[in-house]
This record gives sequence, C-alpha cells and structure tokens, in this order.
Amino acid sequence: MNIDFTKYADGLVPAIVQDASTKNVLMLGFMNQAAVDATISLQKVTFFSRSKNRLWTKGEESGNSLNYVSMALDCDQDTLLIQVNPVGSVCHTGADTCWGAENKQESLDFLDQLEQVIEQRKTAAPESSYVAGLFAKGMNKIAQKLGEEAVELVIEAKDQNDELFLEESADLLFHYLMLLQAKGFKLADVVKILEKRHKP
Repeated sequence: MNIDFTKYADGLVPAIVQDASTKNVLMLGFMNQAAVDATISLQKVTFFSRSKNRLWTKGEESGNSLNYVSMALDCDQDTLLIQVNPVGSVCHTGADTCWGAENKQESLDFLDQLEQVIEQRKTAAPESSYVAGLFAKGMNKIAQKLGEEAVELVIEAKDQNDELFLEESADLLFHYLMLLQAKGFKLADVVKILEKRHKP
C-alpha cells in the first residue's frame, strides 16, 4: 500500500473508521506510517495523536478498542478507510459514533448478510438446515409457509403482546426473503420498485 504522507504539512493522513458489520462511520483519526504499521501488527487501530504527540492505540485507557479488520486507500492515495469491529463505545461521550447517538440509524446491512446465508443454504443438503429443507420442498411449500406466517402476524397485530408481534414480524420477513430467492430475486429488487414509486 503506497500511502502519500506528503500531501499534508504534518505528514499525517486522515483515517476514516467504519464498523465492518453495520458500515456506520465511527470516527476520524490521523495516521503516519508508524501508526499504520502498529495497527496491522497489534490488530488494533492505532493513531498518531496530535495532542499527545505520540502513537495512541484506541482504548489503551478506556478499554474501548477498535479491532482491525481491513484497510483501504482512496484514489488519491492520501486517505485511509479502516474497517473495524468496535469493542465498547467509540466516542469519548459514550456514543457509538463521534457524530452522536441521536443521529444513529439502524443499518439494514444485516439483511444483506441474511440473504447471503439463505443463498448459500438453498442448494445444500435438505437435512443440513431449515432453509435447505424448505427449499427442497419447492416453491409451493415456501409460498404456503409465507402465507401461514402472514396470518400469524395479523393475529398478533390484533393482540397487545408486542414481543410476539415482533417475533412474528421477523418470521414473516425471513420467509419473504426465502420466497424472493426462490423466484430469483433479492430485497434490493423490491426496493428499486419502491424508489420508483416514491414521489418526494
């Protein structure tokens, strides 16, 4: 990785830190070559602290570390994108990101991961998982199961048990993702249609 540390007068480059799972941007720090090397060596994100004038591994005092996953360089070779698995809060305020908990939006990236799991299992041996077993029974059985889950959700919607309502909602969404894949589609295909229908 050929990082250009000459672009800025202090010899440092910005390092954007992103949660590897949720893709939320967590914080911004600065690195020199020693910080990059330490990050890779320690497998914990290490910055060059301008206030301390030394290398600083995130969490060395608080314990809220950033476990290193990957590092990418932008097209100008002067900015880093570092993906991490955070341990504890990231911001000194106690928030998950340095842009404030009030602005945090729940990521839907987990649905992408779930679709990948379904795709991997749909052609596996029927006895290996629930997903594989249902796909082995064919389109009619998958559609029937989705219908059953929809009815169960409607029933729970009429009651006052929020926990059961959410559980049935999750079951419905899960089986809907399965039906989409059985038809050769992904949730993104449905989102595109919704976006076309949306009129600001």
